[in-house]
Amino acid sequence: MNFEKYLAEMVALLRKLVETESPTHEKEAVDRVGAILTEASQKLGATVTVYPQKERGDHIVAEWGGPPPQPLSQKEKEEKGGILFLGHMDTVFPLGTLARMPFYEKDGKIFGPGVQDMKGGLVIGLTAIAALQDAGEMPARPITMLFTSDEEVGSQTSRVLIEELAEKSALVLVMESSLPDGALKTWRKGVGDFTLRVQGRAAHAGGAHAEGRNALEELSHQILAIQKLTDYEKETTLNVGVAQGGTASNIVPDFAQAEIDLRIMQLVEYERVALALKNLRPVLEGASIEITGGLNRPPMPFDALMEATFGKAEKIAQKYGLGLRAGGSGGGSDANFVAPLGVPVLDGLGAVGEGLHSSREYIFKSSLSERSDLLSALLRDW
Repeated sequence: MNFEKYLAEMVALLRKLVETESPTHEKEAVDRVGAILTEASQKLGATVTVYPQKERGDHIVAEWGGPPPQPLSQKEKEEKGGILFLGHMDTVFPLGTLARMPFYEKDGKIFGPGVQDMKGGLVIGLTAIAALQDAGEMPARPITMLFTSDEEVGSQTSRVLIEELAEKSALVLVMESSLPDGALKTWRKGVGDFTLRVQGRAAHAGGAHAEGRNALEELSHQILAIQKLTDYEKETTLNVGVAQGGTASNIVPDFAQAEIDLRIMQLVEYERVALALKNLRPVLEGASIEITGGLNRPPMPFDALMEATFGKAEKIAQKYGLGLRAGGSGGGSDANFVAPLGVPVLDGLGAVGEGLHSSREYIFKSSLSERSDLLSALLRDW
């Protein structure tokens, strides 16, 4: 299919989405993006349902083709089940970022906050639908697009909806950006977040130093113990990325805390680390520690199901002269919620670019049409 004729419209919609800033914590801002996507979906004939949220932006579900009249068997789901798109509307950039980081094109690239993560992917998904409709090649399978509002902070309000829709689907396509070389993300690490809080005893650093229990000193002991839980051979890493404590140099601090990031490829590693963190004990007499948190996103391994899913996608791509490569990422996405359900999932089908979450974030303009071509092929032939 010739997607070049859609390119100007794609860039126009992308500009509109990017210039509608949508940081996760700004509900009204995210809802403005939701309104744009609702209008775009309805123009393509979708039935749109809004799932209202109190603190986050509302989640949007656009559907083409109705659900089956009765539950499908596993075989029937594979043959007739729907295809679910996952995409998020929120970005990591605060309101006002456009003033120093505007949307612009240069040397075949498109720059702007959220252009890669992941508003480019949203445009690609809608364009694939439009092209299939224009060609009279919409698949018989029902198609659903879920636009969520809180992926950048762990999908706390959208996870249940993601899992509910995924379990009914024959295939889930996640419109996150690809790897820099265009490869799909066929494995992802699981992600955990923990907070360690230390309670000590305040005292004057000069007149009563011995009476104090330095919470920062205790935190330092605990950080060293936590970092030792990293196991590179098992691809498990722990990173204490934020530490806070104390108010003045002449006061023995009575409180300190640290934020801990965990990445795993195996669930058994989460169990090992969680137990070790639970068993941490204070080193200083009179100090106390508390650790909270857990696994936010389970790992998405390159297992037999992923191998078969990617293999089928690769054959479809080859049929149309399109290249497809497999890769992986240490970061998580909503695909991590789908994989444990035993539902085929492909991630990284969005735009190709680099610099996500930074002032250098960009996509290659040509990838808008190229990825739409790939996506339409998957929809048509799956």
